[in-house]
Amino acid sequence: MNFFNLLKIALRALNRNKLRSVLTMLGIIIGIAAVICMLAIGQGSKDSIKAQISEMGSNMIMIHPGNMQRGGVRQSSDDMQTLKVADYEALRDRTAYLSAVSPVVSSSGQLVVGNNNWPSSIYGVTPEYLDIRKLSVEDGEMFTEADIKSAAKVCVVGKTVVDNLFPNGENPIGKVVRFGKIPFTIIGVLKSKGTNSMGMDQDDVVIAPYTTVMKRILAVDYLGQIYASALSEELTPEATEEITDLLRSNHRLTGDEEDNFSIRSQQELSEMMNSTSDMMTVLLTCIAFISLLVGGIGIMNMMYVSVTERTREIGLRMSIGARGIDILLQFLIEAIIISVTGGLIGVIVGCGATWLVTVLAGWPTSILATSIILSFAVCTVTGIFFGWVPAMKASNLDPIEAIRYE
Repeated sequence: MNFFNLLKIALRALNRNKLRSVLTMLGIIIGIAAVICMLAIGQGSKDSIKAQISEMGSNMIMIHPGNMQRGGVRQSSDDMQTLKVADYEALRDRTAYLSAVSPVVSSSGQLVVGNNNWPSSIYGVTPEYLDIRKLSVEDGEMFTEADIKSAAKVCVVGKTVVDNLFPNGENPIGKVVRFGKIPFTIIGVLKSKGTNSMGMDQDDVVIAPYTTVMKRILAVDYLGQIYASALSEELTPEATEEITDLLRSNHRLTGDEEDNFSIRSQQELSEMMNSTSDMMTVLLTCIAFISLLVGGIGIMNMMYVSVTERTREIGLRMSIGARGIDILLQFLIEAIIISVTGGLIGVIVGCGATWLVTVLAGWPTSILATSIILSFAVCTVTGIFFGWVPAMKASNLDPIEAIRYE
């Protein structure tokens, strides 16, 4: 018996039991749709993390005072005052793998302009901070080295600050804003960057000369952090090693002493977040594959019922010359048709569900062609695997016993 005759017989058999066939497909449809949707959410999350880190500067390096490796042990105030201006100057002047370096000191407080006020943070930095953080001035200008030397009371503000302090659309350039009791003249407005992957508003910021923040607001002689930028993302490990050696020398630390500073790079952050994202994707995909397995068991169950119901038909076919291989292929084709059809519908449902997740939940998603191919291949294998045993049972029936079956 040729393949096309077997295909017509299989389609006719499935058509006689439409509802049962559809319900059997449901498990495959749900499984395939879940696999595609989960993988799309996982890939979208990874792509979003990469994009956010790229926007922040993929080669950015952050140096913090104190040693973060001490875990939950509370560190003294002296431990958190280990970074000095001399460290920043050494990194600026004596490193080969850094393209930009900026000290960072910060304070939180209330910004006031006339009757409007807004809680925000002010960051004391140098102009290189813009290059490190991939920021740019959209209106006005950035403060200069001369402003840093004179600890000038000037600042550059983000869009969120402008929107809340100047709700009527006034031009903020040249206006005076008070931070606590200190008046600052706004000389520039930063280009908007929106929120990052952790939901933080990157436009709710005020930046000023670090000397101004240190002397006039905080009255300290140490730095909160130092931000640096490696020459390239690939040279980040070499830059980190160079920073460690220079700071240990500056702080007069011997070989046995622990670092009194800690270094974190965007590369480390990216790897950590991708690892977390991968773990969640694997977990969700495993759950989705369990659904696919349940769908496969549904196919096996339906095929067993079909073999039992059609025992006499199988006996008659074999008595007039049908071979065991013909019976085997007939039932195997039925199982494959169910799984492949369910797989096709599952792909469509999965793509639709992914679109709904993006539109309704606002989550980043990215459907990979490999996930569709993999899902389709798995559902085909599922049909063959779970349809094989019932098909073998049908092909091994004794024709005489089958005809007598009631």
